[in-house]
This record gives sequence, structure tokens and C-alpha cells, in this order.
Amino acid sequence: MAAAAVTAASTLLLGALAAPTAHSAPTVFAHPGVTVSRAQLDFARSKVQAGAQPWKAAFDQMLASKYADLNRAPKPRAVVECGSYSNPNHGCTDEREDAIAAYTDALAWYITRDARYAKKSIQLMDAWSGVIQDHTNSNAPLQTAWAGSTWPRAAEIIKYTYDGGWAGAGRFATMLRDVYLPEVINGSHSNGNWELSMTEAAIGISVFLEDRTSYDKAMARFRTRTAAYVYLASDGDLPKTVPGQHLDTRDKIVKYWQGQSTFVTGLTQETCRDFTHTGYGISAISHVAETSRIQGQDLYGTDVGERLRQALGFQSKYQVGTAAPSWLCGGTLHLGLGPVTEVGYNALHNRLGIAMTNTGILTERQRPAGSNNLFVAWETLTHGGNPA
Repeated sequence: MAAAAVTAASTLLLGALAAPTAHSAPTVFAHPGVTVSRAQLDFARSKVQAGAQPWKAAFDQMLASKYADLNRAPKPRAVVECGSYSNPNHGCTDEREDAIAAYTDALAWYITRDARYAKKSIQLMDAWSGVIQDHTNSNAPLQTAWAGSTWPRAAEIIKYTYDGGWAGAGRFATMLRDVYLPEVINGSHSNGNWELSMTEAAIGISVFLEDRTSYDKAMARFRTRTAAYVYLASDGDLPKTVPGQHLDTRDKIVKYWQGQSTFVTGLTQETCRDFTHTGYGISAISHVAETSRIQGQDLYGTDVGERLRQALGFQSKYQVGTAAPSWLCGGTLHLGLGPVTEVGYNALHNRLGIAMTNTGILTERQRPAGSNNLFVAWETLTHGGNPA
């Protein structure tokens, strides 16, 4: 018992202290460079123009959605108040969906070259940048993260590809710097999907602002949190932990991992909570890895890529129908992974040639992947089979 206790303590200490080294921000940022690159946009555009599938169906789905409505009226407010599970919901849904709409319109502009979509995207971004001052209540960090992950995707496409000009780009940058970045840059000790989404937002914002210091800070936090979110057998008897969370006993770790006491490769900190929140975490990991690759540092070849691959495969296996064994979450899983597999699957399977059978089955089954109405949108269109 004493030896086992020493081993467990050593594992806990190593997990807490072995924070991965962050990759540095690029000397010159690539634009558009948040989740999707110009080359990827060009590939998607060429496929849609050729009527090729699944891209044409994905584009048609996007254009038919409420987010592409050119009559959409933005609903900005000075203070967005979001409690747990968005209760109260004072502007939470409006903000997230206006951000998704701005990104949707930016994509529609790029693929169609119809300036009406660019102007609508600008209208939405300008409406919020002229009004919002703060996010409040318990879900403020997560709300800021979700909207703050989406706004830069829209802004990057418009600023760097629309030739009609965007007079409000500077004010929008100020909004991201003053309202969003301070809320997300220092992370969270809540469930892992919070901090992963927060670091996604911070990294995307940093790209748009060309803020190398914030990029490096967010990336260091991301690497540490990813290692603590997805378990690999090589981690040891217990999962890695995040410094400052004080998860210094096995019991505390098991409780934080939703009561799961058997750790296997691909399990996430929230698997036994539900697959929906797990999907948020997996999506954020893939988005950051993709942004990092566009910016010249390929995380897919590091432990980030391995953890993403294993998390996708493990969750997909059960999402496509495998029954849960009794040792996993007491034999009961709450499914609903969401449209979150395209980016990681494309990078790991299509680009790197890694076999990912279950993830592939789920990805094909869910096509065209739509939006989760929070911060994920249209990833069959932008990343499905995209070699760029």
C-alpha cells in the first residue's frame, strides 16, 4: 500500500508539473488564419462551384440556414448576462448567433463573391463593437469564449479578402482586445471544455490583433489543459492535472473526472458527464490545432494530435453504436457528440493518413455538419476532405 501511495503521489506531482512547452507565435501572422486559411477557402469555393459533394450540399445547407439571412437584424447589448446553462439569458443567444451569422456571411461572401454577404457580416460586427462593454454572471467566461471564438473567424475573412473596405475594423479590434480577451486569457479551473474554449478564443483574437504575447500565453495554457483533458496510457496511473486546481489526491481526480476511476486511452475529463460537453472540448482542441498549423506550428504531430486522435476515436466508437462496458461511466453514456469531427478527422486521417475507422463512420454519417449554435459551424464545407 505504501509503495502504491508513493507511485500515485509521484504521478500526481508529475501530472501537475509537466506543463508542455508552448509553441511560439509566428513572426508574421498568416491571414485569414483562424481555423480556416485562404487556401482552404479556395478549395471549398472550387468544390462548390463545381457542384461537387459533400461541399455543395454543405454550402446549400449553410445558405438556407437562419444565419445566412440577409434580413437578419443584429441584437447587440452593452452587457450580456449569462448564468449557468444561460439562465438568465440576457443577450447570450443573440450574441452567439450574431457571431455565427457574421462568420456564415463571411463564408458566403468568399464562396459567392456576393458583396451583400460581406456587408451583412460587417453590419453584424459593427453593431456589436459599437455597443458591448461587458459579460456578467457565472457563465460569463464561457459565453465570452464561445462568441470570442467565432468573431475572429468572421473578421479574418472580411478584413483580408473583402475588397470593399471595412471602416469599423479598428473598433472591432478594440472590442476584442478590451471586452473579450481579458475575460478569457487567464483560463478557468472549471470543467475542461471551459478553458479549452477560452484558449481557443484567446488564440483566435490574438491572431486578429497580431498579439504575440497573448498568443504565447494562451497556447501554453492550451497545451497544459489538453494534456489534462484527454488521458493517454503513457500519462501513468492517473490523468495529468492543471497547476492551481489542487487535484492532489486520487479521490479528487476521480471526482473531477465525473466519478470515473478506470482510465483508458481516449477517455476525457467529461466523457462520463455527457458527450455534448466532451464535444465542446474536442472541437476547441481541433480548432486550436488547426489555427496553430495555419500559423506555422503543426501541433498535430505532438501529443495534442495524439490526444485529439484518441479522443475522437474513443467517443466516436460509442456514438456510432458500441455498447458501453460496465466499467465506463457505470455502463450508461449520455451521447450527443455534435458536429465536431470534421476538422480533426481531416487533419489526422486525410492529411496524415492515420486510420480512424469509427471517427470516419461518424463523420460521414453526420454530413453535412451544420452548427451547434454555440461556436461550431459549417465544417464539412470548410474542412471536409480539404488537403490545403
